[in-house]
Amino acid sequence: MQIPFDTPARKRLVAGAAIVLAMAYLCLAGTLFLAAWFGGRVELTSLERAVRLDPGNADYRNHLGRYYEFVARDPTAAVGPYTAAVQLNPHSARYWFDLASAHQVRGDVASQTMALERAMQADPTTPDVAWEAANLYLVQGQNEKALREFRVVMANDASLVPAAVQFCWRVEPDVDALLRDVIPPRSDAYIAFLNLLMSKKETAATAKVWDALIRSGQPFEKTCVFEYFNYLILQKDVDEAALVWRQGASRFGLDSYLPSSANLVVNGNFSLDVLNSGLDWRRQKLPGVEPTIDPKDFHGGPRSLLITFDGPRVEDAGIFQYIPVEPNTTYEVSAYYKSADLEGAGGPHLTVQDMYNPKTIYYDSEDMKEAGFWKSVGGEFTTTADCRLVILHIRRVPEGSPIRGKLWVDDFRLTKK
Repeated sequence: MQIPFDTPARKRLVAGAAIVLAMAYLCLAGTLFLAAWFGGRVELTSLERAVRLDPGNADYRNHLGRYYEFVARDPTAAVGPYTAAVQLNPHSARYWFDLASAHQVRGDVASQTMALERAMQADPTTPDVAWEAANLYLVQGQNEKALREFRVVMANDASLVPAAVQFCWRVEPDVDALLRDVIPPRSDAYIAFLNLLMSKKETAATAKVWDALIRSGQPFEKTCVFEYFNYLILQKDVDEAALVWRQGASRFGLDSYLPSSANLVVNGNFSLDVLNSGLDWRRQKLPGVEPTIDPKDFHGGPRSLLITFDGPRVEDAGIFQYIPVEPNTTYEVSAYYKSADLEGAGGPHLTVQDMYNPKTIYYDSEDMKEAGFWKSVGGEFTTTADCRLVILHIRRVPEGSPIRGKLWVDDFRLTKK
């Protein structure tokens, strides 16, 4: 139905109504604009004006409460605006947290707990919310609830995992309880927990976390295997280190780097890339010596190790390998070598040394020099009652004297006799 506006009176009526509506809209827009302007300032009078101009806006109420709590240092005065904010918008966890904080400063534990619970109901899975809840629960001494929220944090934000794990260990230094109830079954959480325990030298606990990581089937970087293996070696836990290396080799396709009964030396003919970790060869940067892989001159395999000496204070060739052994057991060790233009007093020696008792040298060869063709070197030795790990390396005897020239070594072998 069309309403005719063909009379002056009707036209004036419509125009007047439009003007009134426009003025009302402009008034409302201006009021909201002023409220937003005042609400963005930090003066008390400005915040109070924002609340008066837009009384239904929960943000302005909450900002006013934060002014009372953090600027005026009056948490009691902050409770009123905070309460008004949560009444206007009960679905904001942020508002409930601010209210809980004010109650905490006032010492009103019951009201603080209620506000915390409402915050978690409003947003139960957001990491930032769970993080704040966990810390407030810690202040209250409610450790079980704090641990529950830290689990939410770790399950939803990888960046907060290391800090959360530290808090959890401080609250509950029980590896079994944390693995069972708190640490989520994620590789980043397990690795953060492992790193924390390694830093505290909680070696028995690290084994449980590592086992949980392996059983989880979660993906992780192989550098974690290398780092944990090194830690165990330093802690003299050779059996656990060997187990970790076997598990890591199986996980990352490194089975070729496992020792065998036929040869305890890994990669003895240098046919594999040098991992510089685990039970494979390790390089150490030393002055006056440079170990490299030579694919052109070798004894039995496709490559050999070429060691170039050129310095006055050479003590070691800078490449070695850890080899787990059994105590009170006889072994045979051997290798092949050749040299070129090797000059200096004495010469390089093939050496087997106790890892944890460096003064105990189980085998030390004659000088490996003056060999223009491949020659064998080797012998046998018996470990002591406390020996679990030896180092196979090439050292310089006498130490510190000048030496120049080249030495090739290949086909390392170490077997139980």
